[in-house]
Amino acid sequence: QLELVESGGGLVQAGGSLRLSCAAPSATMRYSFGWFRRAPGKEREGVSCISDHVGAYYSDFAKGRFTISRDKAKNTVDLQMNNLMPDDTAVYYCATGPRFTCSTAVPISDFGTDYWGKGTQVTVSS
Repeated sequence: QLELVESGGGLVQAGGSLRLSCAAPSATMRYSFGWFRRAPGKEREGVSCISDHVGAYYSDFAKGRFTISRDKAKNTVDLQMNNLMPDDTAVYYCATGPRFTCSTAVPISDFGTDYWGKGTQVTVSS
């Protein structure tokens, strides 16, 4: 079983920034990667994804504030989050899999994800 490990979460005031990092096995770095989040009482939703074919893609709430990046030399996929708001409070997860597709044509879905991390908590205070 391949393991993903998220880090970088924490408590931040509204308007602040956090940088999340996902450490992944080198064997997965050729796959597309996604960041997802689950807020209390809400369904899990896609935040951003990255692939070699389409580059980076963001959900509407993340556009202009979040930036996803991948470093294949370090086997990491990062999510830089700026201008955080209380509504961004959630557990953030990275995920990947050989069938996972990052496409700009559809909302970010978790279809095809086979490997997930345990998540990192992000709490934004007002």
